[in-house]
Amino acid sequence: MHAIAWWPVFIAVIIATITDLRSRRIPNLLVGPLLLSGVVVSTIMDGWHGLAQSLLGILLATVLLGVFFLLGGMGMGDVKLCAAIGAWIGPSQLGLALVMTGFAGGVIALAWAVCGGFLGESLDGVGDLLAGFGRRGLRPHETLVLSNKKTRKLPYAPAIAIGVIFSFLAVTK
Repeated sequence: MHAIAWWPVFIAVIIATITDLRSRRIPNLLVGPLLLSGVVVSTIMDGWHGLAQSLLGILLATVLLGVFFLLGGMGMGDVKLCAAIGAWIGPSQLGLALVMTGFAGGVIALAWAVCGGFLGESLDGVGDLLAGFGRRGLRPHETLVLSNKKTRKLPYAPAIAIGVIFSFLAVTK
């Protein structure tokens, strides 16, 4: 990861957070240029190795988060945002960022459920998801998917932003 990645990624996750909170969408006009510029800058800075790292960052985000998208638990905007971030920071730092994002997302979801008064319902849903994998395999849950209008939906860009920012702080010396 190059120090040059800090500002474009930081600005993008802040914009993504604001738009996700307001409209529950992350615009392609944000993530498309971020992804392309990440590939270009990485290639200019480190040649073929930079290009490879950028493409591996995109691939890691697409594969790992693509599973959540296919299971109906994550929006494609979140997947594309993480892929664009991966283009800038590469697979190693992206892996750290995704772990931190998972923790941040869990804390945010827990706080939201407690404050909203639906903690029991949320815990039942988690239990149903986990227990149901044995029965349905890697297929979406019948009702706990984003396409269900009655399912509670948590904008995930804030968790992504927190995870990515913490990953920058962790690798900065």
